[in-house]
Amino acid sequence: MHIASRLISFVLQPSHVALLLIGIGVVLVFRPGTARLGKVLAAVGFGLMLMLGFSPLGHALLLPLEERFPRGPMPADGIAGIIILGGFEDGSVSHARGALALNESAERLAEAVVLARSLPEAKVVFTGGVADILRRGRGRGGAAAVSMHLQAAGIAPQRIVLEGRARNTYENAVLTRELVTPAPGERWLLVTSAWHMPRAVGAFRHAGFDVIPWPVDYRTTGADDLLQPFDSLTEGLRRVDAATREWIGLLAYWLLGRSSALLPEPRQA
Repeated sequence: MHIASRLISFVLQPSHVALLLIGIGVVLVFRPGTARLGKVLAAVGFGLMLMLGFSPLGHALLLPLEERFPRGPMPADGIAGIIILGGFEDGSVSHARGALALNESAERLAEAVVLARSLPEAKVVFTGGVADILRRGRGRGGAAAVSMHLQAAGIAPQRIVLEGRARNTYENAVLTRELVTPAPGERWLLVTSAWHMPRAVGAFRHAGFDVIPWPVDYRTTGADDLLQPFDSLTEGLRRVDAATREWIGLLAYWLLGRSSALLPEPRQA
């Protein structure tokens, strides 16, 4: 199931669809009797790529996800733990280079360190394994490197809990709940990217773990971005692809019974 979902997500990325149209069109141009169709497909693919890359579509797809769970005030009656969803680290590179390798979602870790210092009694849970199917044979999770970083930032080892098997958000939720066995009434913060928070909350709620969303790593500034085109084709394509994967993930989790709702809502205070 995991491999199938990764492959489907790969194929359905809008930038890949545009490239596929261009590729098919180029092939048909050089085949007898299909040159006209080939030119049309290549032109459509090229136009689609330009539209996806430069228009504000990426912002329009990301904004509803990021606005779904606004960050609320810190609860006054104590926090039992802080859960950090992986995806900000590259375990293979970290292992090879002997230092934690981070990507543009590194704010998940940075915010978790700040929270851990302000909540000295709270557990700090990292959950994330090797999700890349091309690296499953030789890939290494980043849990050990993340733990070393947390300790270097002053977090006591006995506070750190590592879950290094989860390959996706659903497994993050299920395996983390099994690992920490939250007691009734305990409050746990969930730290992940704002655009990923709806699916993460839905998966955790479905697993019976009612967490408090603590979104970070915003990619939009607000409604003004709906009229803001991208000045880089590659950046626009990356945003559209990322948002499309997330919307597809929300639909897939709902259809597969892995989420509490198609688009989870904030709890009423």
